[in-house]
Amino acid sequence: MVEKTVDSGVLGAEMAETTETTEMVEAADNRPLVVVADDVVRDHITRLAAAVGCDPCHARDVGAIRSRWARAPLVLLDRVPDIGDLPRRPNVLLVRAEAPTQSEWKAAVSLGVDGAAILPEDEDLVVTSLADVAERPSAREGRVLAVVSGRGGAGASVLAASVSSEAARCGDAALLVDCDPLGGGIDLVLGTEADEGLRWPDLRLSAGRMAMSELDAALPSRRRGRGRLSVLSCDRAGRGPTDVAVAAVLDAGRRAGRTVVCDLPRYPGPVCDEVLHRADLTVLVVPADVRGCVAAACVRRRLGERTSRMEVVVRGRATSGLSEADIAEAVGAPVLGWLRHDNAVARTLDLGSFRPTRHLARVARTILATLA
Repeated sequence: MVEKTVDSGVLGAEMAETTETTEMVEAADNRPLVVVADDVVRDHITRLAAAVGCDPCHARDVGAIRSRWARAPLVLLDRVPDIGDLPRRPNVLLVRAEAPTQSEWKAAVSLGVDGAAILPEDEDLVVTSLADVAERPSAREGRVLAVVSGRGGAGASVLAASVSSEAARCGDAALLVDCDPLGGGIDLVLGTEADEGLRWPDLRLSAGRMAMSELDAALPSRRRGRGRLSVLSCDRAGRGPTDVAVAAVLDAGRRAGRTVVCDLPRYPGPVCDEVLHRADLTVLVVPADVRGCVAAACVRRRLGERTSRMEVVVRGRATSGLSEADIAEAVGAPVLGWLRHDNAVARTLDLGSFRPTRHLARVARTILATLA
C-alpha cells in the first residue's frame, strides 16, 4: 500500500478556493441576465437596476450566458436570439426602445417571453421585475387588515395594536401602520414612543416601489414572542402619511409576506381609500350601545363602498341589552367578536406597558384566523 501525504495548508487553500468559486457561481445565479446590445437601452436598464439595489449580469449576446439561461431568476433581452437549443423559460422580458415587429413577437413567444417594455414609457414594468429579484418576495402572500372605530373612543387603536402584537407573538413578522395623524401616535399605545426609529413626519416617501428591508432598517421594532413587530407611527406633531406613501408601505409589506395592520381614522380621504382598497378585511369597532351603533352605521356607509369585506367587533358589556343580531342589523355588517370592558387595559396604557389581556388576545386570534 502506498500512502499519500497531503499538505493541510494546500488542502485548506484548495477548499477555500472551491468554496469561494461556489459562492461566486451561486451569487451569479441569483442575479438577472441583461442581454442587450443597444448601449442606450443597456444604460437605461443599469440606472433602473441601481435604483432598486439590483446588480444584474450584462452580456451582448445569448451565447455568452447560455450556461446560465435556465438558472437566472430573470432575463432581459433587447432582441430575440436564434433559439437553437435554448429551452423555454419563464420570467423573460423584451426591453427595447421601439415596439417589436409581428415576426419578432412570434419568435419571442416561442422563446417564452412574458411581455415587452418600451423605454422610457414602460420603466415601471422593468423596475418591478428587477425589484422582485432584489427583494426576493416571500412565498407567503402578506395580508392587510384595516381597523376603524365606529365612534370616537371605541378602541380601534388598542385592537389594532393587539392584533399586530398577537400576529408577532405567534411567529409572524407584523407591521403596524398608524394612518390617523390626529390620534396622538399609536406608539403611545404600545409604550414605544421612546424607541429609536422613524415616524411618518420623518419618512420621505414618494410614489413608486420600496423594499420592506428599507422599512425594517428605518422603523422601530420589538420582539414579540416568536416574531417581530415593526411600527410606523404618526407623531405628536407634524404631517401624517400621504396616500402614495401608504400605498408603497402596504405593497412592500404584502410582498414581504407580512401581516400589515392599519389603524384608520373614521373619516374618508385619499389615505383611507388606499388602505381600504388594499385591505383583505376591515374591522369596525362598535360600542355596545344605541348611539354607538348609529354612529358606526354612518361610518360603515361612508367607508363600505371602498372595501370588499367589513365585519364588526363589539366593545362593551354584554349586559347592555343589545344582542349580536341587534348590532349586526343596526350597523349593516356581521359581528366577528365581542370585546368585554376591561379596566386592566386602560391601566396598562397609562403606565406605558401595554400587553393584550387574554380576552383581547383571543379576539385578536379570531381576527387573524378570519384574515387568513
